[in-house]
Amino acid sequence: MSLFLATLVTGLFLIALGVVVFTGGTRLAAPALRAMRSMPLAVVLMGGALVWFLYKITQLGEADFGQYKNVLFLIFASVGGLSFFVLKDFLAVRGGAVLVILVAKILLGAAYMQYAFPQRLFLVSFIYVAIILALWVGASPFQLRNASEWILKTAARARLVGGMVGAYGVLLSVVAFTYN
Repeated sequence: MSLFLATLVTGLFLIALGVVVFTGGTRLAAPALRAMRSMPLAVVLMGGALVWFLYKITQLGEADFGQYKNVLFLIFASVGGLSFFVLKDFLAVRGGAVLVILVAKILLGAAYMQYAFPQRLFLVSFIYVAIILALWVGASPFQLRNASEWILKTAARARLVGGMVGAYGVLLSVVAFTYN
């Protein structure tokens, strides 16, 4: 993926998310809270994250514990499969957190060694914040519920947060076109 495409796609995603939160306001609270505990959404998000992660394990080389990739594959497949039975609560949130980290690797790879473009740091900084939030939310998914309840409790907060997210998306979209 090119740096231009990584920055533009991230910007457009943030614009869309910002518009949804800005315009949805308090009407989003109940559906957002239901989605966090939705088993069909958990199957899609956690299942997708598990398949993607297991694929990454099959691609390990000798320097990356490649001689143990079959054992690692079985361990992580078992843990991922058992999570649907043992760790059902907020499984969609955890799956989303894993997907954020997997996508972050691709986006950071696009910005790697692009020293000629210091404006890439707008993208990279956002990605690192997203990784930190994904780790935090993956470990304590109820925190996302609490934050979502607080943000979506009043229309003013939803507009403020949606506007900030959308504005950063616009910034990233503009920055994408500055790469030569």
